[in-house]
Amino acid sequence: MLSKRIIACLDVRSGQVVKGVNFEELRSAGDPAALARRYNAEGIDELVILDITATLEARRALADTIRAVARELFIPLAVGGGIRTEADAAAAVEAGADKVSLNTAALEQPALITAIAERYGSQAVVVAIDAKRATPRGDRFSVFARSGQADARRGAVEWAREAESRGAGEILLTSIDRDGTKAGFDCALTAAVSSAVSIPVIASGGAGGLDHFVDVFTTGRADAALAASIFHYAETSVRMLKQHLRGHGIPVRL
Repeated sequence: MLSKRIIACLDVRSGQVVKGVNFEELRSAGDPAALARRYNAEGIDELVILDITATLEARRALADTIRAVARELFIPLAVGGGIRTEADAAAAVEAGADKVSLNTAALEQPALITAIAERYGSQAVVVAIDAKRATPRGDRFSVFARSGQADARRGAVEWAREAESRGAGEILLTSIDRDGTKAGFDCALTAAVSSAVSIPVIASGGAGGLDHFVDVFTTGRADAALAASIFHYAETSVRMLKQHLRGHGIPVRL
């Protein structure tokens, strides 16, 4: 069985890491390069930088931030936010990104997924899906664009399948309902998408304790799990989390 990956996320605004709840009420969490240095030393498997206001402000992700973070890492770095064209993707790669994450732009121009995959390989293309439960029973999930502000009128499972068919190498799946709540990952959402595609699915939104990761790797069928708050504010360490997962029979790299 392949090792499960633990990924730290740096949501960046104006050059600083921030974190909120349900994509709102943002507060500062530190310097991106300093946090990247810490996570690299602690044994995180990958790092994601999301420039959370780049799309809303119609600009590229901050290249200086990407460079500063990339200098601290010996692990894969994915960058998202403001990547709307092949040129934007190239700028992120030139600044030090190993992967680019597409969200709103992929929904508006699905052919962009294919174009970047053909240029850099599918392993370099992550399609980020921000989803909310669409029914009271939670058996359907709607996709939202523009940092969770616009209903894309797509189902999460349907869109994940199309993203894979167009060349995406991974899905970064965030539950807007659980984001920042520390109430646990939305395992139903994650399992629905993981069961529908053959590419890796990264679960995001809701991590608050060690057992939440156990749940999302078992019940949620995730290939990787992403967290921010519990790492940024030192509520747990990467090593402690990995030891807990290994103790539950989940393969991880220590």
